[in-house]
Amino acid sequence: MRADEKRLRQILINLLGNAVKFTRAGQVSFRVDYAREMARFEIEDTGPGMGEAELAQVFEPFVRGTAAGGNASSGTGLGLTIARMLTGLMGGELTVRSAPGMGSCFTVKLYLPELQARASQRERPPLRRHTGYAGPRRRLLVVDNEEADRRLLADRLAPLGFELLQAASGEAALALLRRLARPGAVDARGAAVDAIFLDLAMPGIDGWTTLRQLRAQGLSAAPAAIVSANAFDKGLDNDLGITPADFLVKPVRMAELLGWLQQRLGLQWQDEARTAPALADSAALALLPPPAESLRALDELVRLGYLRGIQKKLDAIAADYPASTGFIDRLRGLASGFQLDTMAHLIQSALAPAASVAPAAPAQTLPVCPPQTLPDAA
Repeated sequence: MRADEKRLRQILINLLGNAVKFTRAGQVSFRVDYAREMARFEIEDTGPGMGEAELAQVFEPFVRGTAAGGNASSGTGLGLTIARMLTGLMGGELTVRSAPGMGSCFTVKLYLPELQARASQRERPPLRRHTGYAGPRRRLLVVDNEEADRRLLADRLAPLGFELLQAASGEAALALLRRLARPGAVDARGAAVDAIFLDLAMPGIDGWTTLRQLRAQGLSAAPAAIVSANAFDKGLDNDLGITPADFLVKPVRMAELLGWLQQRLGLQWQDEARTAPALADSAALALLPPPAESLRALDELVRLGYLRGIQKKLDAIAADYPASTGFIDRLRGLASGFQLDTMAHLIQSALAPAASVAPAAPAQTLPVCPPQTLPDAA
């Protein structure tokens, strides 16, 4: 369907993030309905709910919920405001129903016209997987009060050879840089850190203040990128030399992240061998793949880079189609090494007409290898 994918993703992740934040027990449900080119998304939680007074101002800027205790203090109070503005700009509607003690349900309605060609039938650009970079090892500092967001960047960048330092607040980042400024703490090139990723909305001093202070105190001249869920901050004027190109909107995409690092640090990426990657692993392709429906669902998770979801989907497929255990184990190994591009190639090759195989019979009994333990990821 035709839509602004980036903005739609931002709307839904904002709403899902809020639901998870305010739900201490129970569940968060995400429902999607599509009919006559109208899409309806519902995010319902079992959180504390809201009374009439809160409902009347829930979409107002800088308003935070009060029923969730300590959880309500985090963030700027702009998430729902931004979600509603983006929905309106896309010609849609964002509404909410809630009651104290009964949870909340946010509903997004959008007109999304269907395209003639299905997404799975469109030709994808060739995928390139970076395995590292030339030259000395680079040190990166990630400053974000959300542990999951820090881990996400670390999980993506550490396998490429970067050294990741993390700070949960602006004050902690400044203290860390002061320690690194001591004699003997810097590397051979004389840099405490080579690049800095900063969230804006943090308790204590925010991202802008942190950047101003570290520059004023001479703690680091490294290039900085703002990592924030607030797309409108791209248009903010600043005196720190931060351009729109230095702004990465959450959830950060790997291509944008690596593109920024390449440009700001002058990196030369090292890629895996390009000898027909989709067909190179003939042994894996000779194994019996599961049905196309399962592979398409897995392919969507791989495209999103959602490692935890990939692991769970592989477990489910292995349980339903034991005849495909060898194929699934091959994909498990790739996932454990963060080789998502290679996974995508193998899945697409299995889905191609020339590589199509009859679906495995769930009732067939074959020995199943024990599931591998995979690294956790945000």
